[in-house]
Amino acid sequence: MHTFLFLLCIILALVCGTYGIAVRAIGSGTAFFAVWFVLAVFFICVALGIHFNLWKMFPDILKKGIVIIFAGCLASFLIIEGLIISQMHVAGPDNLDYLIVLGAQVYKNGPSPVLKFRLDKAYEYLSANPETRCIVTGGQGSNEPFTEASCMADYLVKRGIDSGRIILEDKSTTTAQNLTNSMKLISADTINHALDSNTTNTVGILTNDFHMFRAMQIARAQKIPNAYGISCGSTKVYLPNNMFREYFAEIKFLLKQLTKHFQ
Repeated sequence: MHTFLFLLCIILALVCGTYGIAVRAIGSGTAFFAVWFVLAVFFICVALGIHFNLWKMFPDILKKGIVIIFAGCLASFLIIEGLIISQMHVAGPDNLDYLIVLGAQVYKNGPSPVLKFRLDKAYEYLSANPETRCIVTGGQGSNEPFTEASCMADYLVKRGIDSGRIILEDKSTTTAQNLTNSMKLISADTINHALDSNTTNTVGILTNDFHMFRAMQIARAQKIPNAYGISCGSTKVYLPNNMFREYFAEIKFLLKQLTKHFQ
């Protein structure tokens, strides 16, 4: 067992390090790839601890503390990941009034792979539901050549979606801002097109499978009525990275909500 655990930790360290290099290579626009290198170092340290039998040197109270912390982190991770998985395939109803497409990284030559999944799903939905209007969201990040919204609109128009159906929200930098600004644009658009302002619009929120759960949580926190999730796929090889990142993003979201509750 001692040798097995040692070898397992070494293998996990190699896997994490290699995967971190692969994630770094795609240039996702975030530095989260570094977490995989941290995990690699962690497993190496554990392997060394096993090899030199350091666990026996720890006082009992420290051992209990480590076990409790590890168990708590593992439980929270499994619960949150389970909730994320539960929302990975939601489809939403047909004939929604508006479709909000959440923004993501863009490059000089167009949308990133993550964003392309969203846009292809948006094209599919808008083609099948010609009365639905679309809001593309996202401002310009420090590492982006133009706004995410403009890139998204260009992509959809080139694929054949009427530009008159597309509204640009090009100021936001977070998912929460995407939704807040989009709802303001929907209110203005309802008035401009002489729609019934007394009727609550139905709204679809489109994003990748791994991001769907948190996006809908944010929508509920903002009390957006008649909001429906519409998920799209993502690159499978990078799904572990995206889901791991969502775990920390969800913890951050919950802490923010808790802070607001006690203010």
